[in-house]
Amino acid sequence: MDKKTGLFSWKLHGDGKTLKAGEVVAPDERLSWPRTTGIGLQHIVAMFGATFLVPLLTGFSPATTLFFSAISTMLFLLITRNKVPSYLGSSFAFIAPILAAKAGGLGVAVFGILCTGVLLALIGLLIIKVGPSWIDKVMPPAVTGTIVALIGFNLAPAAYNNFIVSPVTALVTLISILLLSALSKGMLGRLNILIGVIIGYIVAVFRNEVDFTAVNNAAWFGLPDFVTPVVDFSVLLMFLPVVLVLIAENIGHVKSVATMTGKNLDNYIGWALFSDGLGTTLAGMGGGSGTTTYAENIGVMAATKVYSTAAYWVAGCGALLLSLCPKFGAAVATVPGGVLGGATILLYGMIGMLGVRIWVENRVDFSQPINITTAAVPLVIGIANFTWIIGDSQLNGIALGSLAALAIYHLVYYLNKWRGIENGTGALDKAPLQPNAEGEGATQSHDSQ
Repeated sequence: MDKKTGLFSWKLHGDGKTLKAGEVVAPDERLSWPRTTGIGLQHIVAMFGATFLVPLLTGFSPATTLFFSAISTMLFLLITRNKVPSYLGSSFAFIAPILAAKAGGLGVAVFGILCTGVLLALIGLLIIKVGPSWIDKVMPPAVTGTIVALIGFNLAPAAYNNFIVSPVTALVTLISILLLSALSKGMLGRLNILIGVIIGYIVAVFRNEVDFTAVNNAAWFGLPDFVTPVVDFSVLLMFLPVVLVLIAENIGHVKSVATMTGKNLDNYIGWALFSDGLGTTLAGMGGGSGTTTYAENIGVMAATKVYSTAAYWVAGCGALLLSLCPKFGAAVATVPGGVLGGATILLYGMIGMLGVRIWVENRVDFSQPINITTAAVPLVIGIANFTWIIGDSQLNGIALGSLAALAIYHLVYYLNKWRGIENGTGALDKAPLQPNAEGEGATQSHDSQ
C-alpha cells in the first residue's frame, strides 16, 4: 500500500466551494467541511433503505445492524488508508441463509455471519499475498453471474409471503417505487426504494397496520441490543457460499471507483476484502448483519463528482450516532410486512437480474455448452430451493446452487481441455466488471438492488 502521512489530512480542493466542469474531488481531497458534511449526510440517506431492509426482513435489530455498519465503514476506511471511498451496509446475500438458520435462533444465524466474515478476511489476506488474478480463474463471469442470480430468485417465496400479509399496502408500495424510478431523475430516482417504502408506510398507518407501542416505550439514547453467537457448524454450508458474492461485490466496487477517479486501485482489492471480512466478523460477534460495499453510494459519488473519503467518515459517524437512539431503531422496526412485500418483489428480482447483467456486460456466450450448463442446473436448484440433509447439516438451494455452478464449470472446463476442445467460455472481458454510465458497480448484488 502507498505510504501516506497524515491519514486524516485531506487537501482542500480548489476554493472548497465549487467544482469546475470536468473536475472531481479525489479520495484524498475534500470540499469545505459544511459541504463535506452535507455530502456525508447524502451517503447516509443513500444507504439507509437497503441497510435497514435486511434486518427488517430477517428479524435482526435495525439499531444493531446500523451500529456495525458504521463501525465496518470506518474500519474499511482505516485499513484502506482512505484510498477507497466506500460505505459498508447490509448485504442482501445474507438474507436467505439467515432466514434458514433462524430456526435455531438468532445466535446461530450470527455465528454463520461471523464465520463468513472470517473466511472473507482470510481470502483478503491471501490476495494481498499473491494478487487478485486467480479469482478470475476460479470465479469467471459465467459462475459469478449464476450465483448472484440464484441468490435473488431463491428469495421469491419470501417476497410473496410478505406480500400476502397486506396485498393493498404491498401494491401501493411497489407501484410507488416503480413510478419514482420511471419518472424521477437524479437523487430522487436513486432513493426510489426508500421513498416508496415511506409512502407504503403512510398507507399502512392509515390502514391501522402499524403498532407504535415499541416506539413509545423505547428510550432516546442507549446501546443497541447485542446478540451472542451460538456455535452450530451445521449452518456453515448455507452461509459460506455468500463469500463468493461478497468477493464479486468488493472487486466490482474497487474497479468502479478506480474508473471514476482515474486511479489504479488493484493493490487495494485484497485490503478491501480483508476490511469487509473484518467488519462482517465483528457484526457476527454482536448481532449485526453481514456487510458489503454499496452501489447506492457509488451513485452519490457519480452524481456529485465528490469521491472524498472525508464524506464517508461523516457518514460513518452519523450512522453510529443514529444507532445509539433506540427510539429511532424501534420506529424502523415498525415497518409492516405488506410494505416489505411490495419492496422485496422488486429488490429480490433486481438481485437476480444483476446476475444476468454480469453475463451481459462480460459477453458470456450461452451458445457454448460450458456456459449454458453452468447457469441452467444451478438456477433450477436455487429457484426450487433444493435441500440436501447430511447428518445435522443442511444444504439449501443457494449453497447447492453455488457449489453446482463451481463444480459444473470447472468439470466441463478441464474435461474439454483434456479432450483438446476449445472451451469458448465467452468471457471476452476478463477484468472485473466496470461501472455503467451512471457509475454504479456492475457486480453489486443488493441495495438498489
